Order: sequence, then structure tokens, then C-alpha cells
Amino acid sequence: MANLDLTIACSDYDQVRDFASGRVRAEGIDARFIDVGVEEMFYRFLKFREFDVTEMSLCKYASMIAADDRSVVALPVFPSRLFRLSSFYVRADSGLSSFRELEGKRIGVPEWAQTATVYARGYLAHEAGVPLPSIKWFQAGVDEPGRDEKVALTLPKGVELTSVPDRSLRQLLLDGSIDAVITANPPKLPKEESGKIRQLVPDFQPLEEAYFKKTGVLPIMHTIVVRGDLAEKYPWMLLNLFKAFEEAKERSVARISSSFATRVPVLWLGIHLERTRALFGSDYWPYGIDSNRKTLEAFLLFAFEQGICSRHLAPEDLFPENVTSRARI
Repeated sequence: MANLDLTIACSDYDQVRDFASGRVRAEGIDARFIDVGVEEMFYRFLKFREFDVTEMSLCKYASMIAADDRSVVALPVFPSRLFRLSSFYVRADSGLSSFRELEGKRIGVPEWAQTATVYARGYLAHEAGVPLPSIKWFQAGVDEPGRDEKVALTLPKGVELTSVPDRSLRQLLLDGSIDAVITANPPKLPKEESGKIRQLVPDFQPLEEAYFKKTGVLPIMHTIVVRGDLAEKYPWMLLNLFKAFEEAKERSVARISSSFATRVPVLWLGIHLERTRALFGSDYWPYGIDSNRKTLEAFLLFAFEQGICSRHLAPEDLFPENVTSRARI
């Protein structure tokens, strides 16, 4: 019987590369990888379902599941993870220098339902003590006007979100219409405006480390999803795909951990890896539910509180049972 031919859209992550190159294979599957950039990838899949399997925003996927949209099925594979305290931007001449000072201010986001902004607002509400209704929220494209929400929202009581279709967040920030921006991608400044925007808290890493030590949350940005019709027709492929992604990730970690030769152009990488393992554990980039339960539970709580998910989901609601359970010998 011929292998199942699948088109997989995914960024060129080192933790995926061995699967994309064919060094790792998913049993019964011929995988053809495509990298068209994250924003285009998400748009083309959500709008046209152009790929069989794709990297996808965790936020967008969770909102679909909360709305009982089962047209896609996710694997507990998390190729992109980033803390997001670095994602707050203000004007260089702003007097703002802490998260607590954002109470009562005007803040722009590219989308309310962007995974990065969900975590950032969760930090404001749960750690910095900033009530989300105290802020006037604005939604617009980061550098270009015209970006809109991709998810139906039910905003919490007291939260005000104004769409600005004809201007960008960069313009709004520079002319003083808003006080800060939260965005996964920093605003791009033309040469003549270089240096006019800065991070709210430049020394964010100690705060992110403290947040992890307190909460156990290591933010997940993206997951991998499969078209629902394919998952229903070929349920066996889900676990096979998961195992291939996991093996590729483990090979990536082993590769960069080698002390024999430098596999990536980063000096003192071994020291950084030792520090990373000391803080996050030996499996510092885990897949699956159990090793990510605290992170998934926190994210799903934030998404529910912020009106992105219409109901409060559990991690088990996101992923199929035939991938999250396995035979034991």
C-alpha cells in the first residue's frame, strides 16, 4: 500500500529540521515540508485549508475548539515557545518603565487573539496587578493598517477594544495616540525614526525566570494541526506524526548539546545549555500534555478570562486521545 502523501507547512526550526529533511520519517507517510512564513502560513490555512498539516497559533486553535469547531485536530507538538515580557514597547521618551505603570493607559495590540498578547495580558492581570478593564485597548496592524481579528470575541465586562483600520500601531505609538504596544513582532522603524521606540523593560530575562520559578509556565506559542477530515479518515497518522516530530526535536537537542563540535554559531553555548537545564530541567522543550500541563492550564485560563475562548477548556480538550495515551509494556 502506498504511503500517505502529506503537505506540512512549518517554519524552518532546528527542532523540526530532521523530519523536514527526511532524516526522520513518519511511518506510512511521505511528508513534503513548505515554509512560507508564519503569518502567511496561518492565513492560508485558516482561510483556504491549503495544507494538510500546519504550524498554527495555539490561541486560534483553542478558540476553535471552544466553539466546537473540529475541522482541525492538534498534536501536542510545540515548535515555538517564548516568554513575552519582552513584547511590551513604548516610545523612547516615555516615562513608563514597569508593568504596574500600565494601569489606566492606552495599549495597542495587533490582535486581541494573538497568543503572545494573551500571555502578556495574563501576566499583567495575574502578576503585575493591572486590571485589564483599567486599560483602553486598541487593535491595528503593527506596521501596516488594515489588520483585523481572526477570531470571534466575547470581551470581558468592562474591557474596551477599539479597532483602528486606517493606521498602524507604530504610527499610533509615535504620535502619542497610545502609550504602549504589545506585539510578538516589534515595530519596524524607518531609518529616520531609528531609536524612537524601546522595550518597556529591557532587562526582562530575570523577570521571566522568576515568573517560571513561581508558576512553572513556559509559554507555548504554536502547535501543529492536521485537517480534521484527514484525521478522521486516517486516525493512525496522528501518533505517527507526533513520534516523528518528537524524534526530530530530540535529535536537535542532542546535536546542539554535543561538546565535540559547535553545531550553531553561538559562543559558550554549553554554558547556556547547562544554565537552561538547571532552570527548566533536562527536558526543557517538552512535547505532550503532562509535561506542559501548568503552561496549558494557565494559557487556557487566560484565553477564557480574556473572552477568546467561549468556555474554560482543559488541556485534554485540545488533543486527540489516541496521541495523548500510549501502550505501556
